[in-house]
Amino acid sequence: MIFTYNKEYVGDVLMVIVKNSGDAKLDAERKGNIARVFLKETGETVAWNIFEVSSLFEIENRGQVFLTDNQAARLNQELQAQGFTEEIINDKEPKFVVGEIVEMVAHPDSDHLNICQVAVGNDKTVQIVAGAPNARVGLKTIVALPGAMMPKGNLIFPGELRGEKSFGMMCSPRELALPNAPQKRGVIELSEDQVVGTPFDPAKHWTA
Repeated sequence: MIFTYNKEYVGDVLMVIVKNSGDAKLDAERKGNIARVFLKETGETVAWNIFEVSSLFEIENRGQVFLTDNQAARLNQELQAQGFTEEIINDKEPKFVVGEIVEMVAHPDSDHLNICQVAVGNDKTVQIVAGAPNARVGLKTIVALPGAMMPKGNLIFPGELRGEKSFGMMCSPRELALPNAPQKRGVIELSEDQVVGTPFDPAKHWTA
């Protein structure tokens, strides 16, 4: 789940994005200060809007935010009080981490894409389809995992590129909005001593 909050531009609304709805037709139901957004065809929940969330707890940050377990429990209490039976799952795993390309093959249906197996933690490898010209086996870079929100607001979900599944994105300095980022294609290149799975820290992982 992705939690986003921007009081100045959206209002006192916590948006909880459960899954990518794509181009599907949506509908919504509202009970009290909670609106559930769902797929019109199946009824599956894709998002929640929690209005006047500051009446439940304060949120200091803006953009993608991460809740405490107590805050998530308070949201679920409110959902239950309004008659909703689903629960909001609090995913606190880091969404931007150091990754290493451990395998790479050319995409069979593209002249510029590669299918990469990327280690993102201990015993955890994900497949990412990428077109970065500097991608290569052994490269360490920053990976945006499903559930990440990029600085410009676009969300990372599992998807497909030309028929091949992709579970994240290897990021360029420009996509991460890093200072003095070069305005050219290519993922960020980290030193070999960086530890796979380490959460992204601009101060540690970027020097312009």
